[in-house]
Amino acid sequence: MITYKLGNSLYLNITNRCTNRCGFCIRNNEIGVGGYDLWLEKEPTTKEIIEAIGDPTGYKEVVFCGYGEPLMRLQTVLDVAGYLKKNYPSVPIRINTNGQANLIYGEDVTPQFKGLIDVISISLNAENAGKYQEMCRSDYGEEAYYSILEFTRKCKNYIPRVVLSVVDLPSIDVEKCRKLAEDLGVEFRVRHYDKG
Repeated sequence: MITYKLGNSLYLNITNRCTNRCGFCIRNNEIGVGGYDLWLEKEPTTKEIIEAIGDPTGYKEVVFCGYGEPLMRLQTVLDVAGYLKKNYPSVPIRINTNGQANLIYGEDVTPQFKGLIDVISISLNAENAGKYQEMCRSDYGEEAYYSILEFTRKCKNYIPRVVLSVVDLPSIDVEKCRKLAEDLGVEFRVRHYDKG
């Protein structure tokens, strides 16, 4: 399943791959997201994604968010976003990400989002690096957390709306996370954890 609908948004599921193994991830939930089975047998091509989207003008937004980390396929995200901006410029585009793209590619990729991405939602998920690694088990260790903060700062230069989010788990100090978002000058959102 490449596209799925939640509310009035169209979501794009383009990879199963991720640099994290979060204990609270929806991948651990047998019923999937909103009852959708999002596990991909193979990664869809740019053409297949565009065909699956069709005409998105009836949606509030198009969101890159599925079982995996969408920015593992950065070029595909950019190509699809470019197609959408050219053909449906009134439809906002959002990326939901773990914020580790600069670590994945070994360079700052944020300038490539300019003019293509309207909103980026970055999963902060903890108030410090140790707790983040304990919960999210990134391939990059604690370095992932510091990279996320830097990625957030850089995204502000190229994307109109930058949001840091956390899941409302008891182990997370939501107020410390909120303060981090304030210090970075970005929006903050608490996501509800649904075990399904």
